[in-house]
Amino acid sequence: MNVKKELGQKIKRLRQKEGLTQEQFAEKLNIATRTLAGIEIGESFVSAQTIENILNYANITLEDFFTASHLRPTEDLLRDIQHYLGEIKDNREKVENIYKVVKALANE
Repeated sequence: MNVKKELGQKIKRLRQKEGLTQEQFAEKLNIATRTLAGIEIGESFVSAQTIENILNYANITLEDFFTASHLRPTEDLLRDIQHYLGEIKDNREKVENIYKVVKALANE
């Protein structure tokens, strides 16, 4: 496992989730765009100050940042959802509850 690449990918997914370009995100983090680009591709390691700036900008805790499943690729999340649905497919009550939640989210 390459820690720099994995951390850089997580930061990139957070940036994309926020709908920001590298230039916009770098400005908000008070770093150069070139620095952010290097972090996102795993060439540079993110500083503690930049991590703190990311946490403040995204209004998340350090724990949330390092464990946040919402920063995983969409394909991984969908695969996990399918797995969990397979595990509960025989429990009508749980399936109905999930249906209600998905329907409510789809109608937002």
